[in-house]
Amino acid sequence: MGVDMGELRGTHVPVLLERCLELLAPALDRPGAVHVDFTLGLGGHAEAVLERHPEAVLIGLDRDPEALAHSRHRLERFAGRIHLVHAVYDELPAVLADLGHPQFHSGLFDLGVSSLQLDEADRGFAYAKDAPLDMRMDQSRGITAEEVVNGYEPGELVRILRVYGEEKFAPRVVSAIVRERAKARIVSSARLADLVRGAIPAAARRTGGNPAKRTFQALRIEVNAELAALEAAVPAALDHLAPSGRLVVMSYQSLEDRIVKRALAVRARSTGPVDLPVELPGTGPSLRLLTRGSEPPTAAEVAENPRAASVKLRAAERIDQQDQGQGAARERPRMSAHGGRGRRRPGEHQEGEGH
Repeated sequence: MGVDMGELRGTHVPVLLERCLELLAPALDRPGAVHVDFTLGLGGHAEAVLERHPEAVLIGLDRDPEALAHSRHRLERFAGRIHLVHAVYDELPAVLADLGHPQFHSGLFDLGVSSLQLDEADRGFAYAKDAPLDMRMDQSRGITAEEVVNGYEPGELVRILRVYGEEKFAPRVVSAIVRERAKARIVSSARLADLVRGAIPAAARRTGGNPAKRTFQALRIEVNAELAALEAAVPAALDHLAPSGRLVVMSYQSLEDRIVKRALAVRARSTGPVDLPVELPGTGPSLRLLTRGSEPPTAAEVAENPRAASVKLRAAERIDQQDQGQGAARERPRMSAHGGRGRRRPGEHQEGEGH
């Protein structure tokens, strides 16, 4: 795909920029710090990292070739410190191996659809704009939303809308799609949005925004295999995070956030027997959660950047086991009335984990 670098497509205000930089700063201040931007997009977060941390090296990943082209242009003044790679975020281990970096010190996931993809009608992500039903983040490969809508069996479409879109009227929406595609192939985002709107009961259409948003979300996730990639990517990132390294993840819907929450929580608790007075070697937590549950945006942030309205931020730091006395049993922190640290009793919530 050709990209006219004379005019940047899409508008980009980095979400929660200052909070991300604040959380990542202790890791980025280390000599030789390697920062991984797992979802480079138009490069706003990456640019700020490179500006404020003159010795940091950036590894930027994106599956969208057009976004990579824009970011390469935007970040060209940092050419000696950047490696921009056409890859999905679950491909991190291979990318690190190719670049000769066994680990990284700072990482950021900014999940969901990029500003470029939302703002440009020809990408097919926006239900408010008419466009071909594409929805691929990487338009060089994979199936399109048009192929999913017109080719999948009705039962599979219902499952996708229910699971990925949390659409309670999935059977009604799919029935409308099946009736329409029997007459003519559904090829435009506007036609699909109209079908969905007509299938949702009038009372349900009065609240919750555009009634097509859940269906479009579900199709986007299916087309790009987003949840499967995320389920593999977060553990892989944590495996390669350096001791005292930090990871920030911003998600925009509950399915993503649940995956992130589980991946962080399982490493932030002890795996040893709960009734022992000491923490056995290798059973202690490997992560320290830096946020209490998921952090929402401030009212000021949403006013400045409406696309931040649904963001949920989580952050963690990898515990340096040498500082914890690796190889020797440690006294387990005593349980407090609030559950304390260590393994929790059933029903108890660890600080930093949402409810």
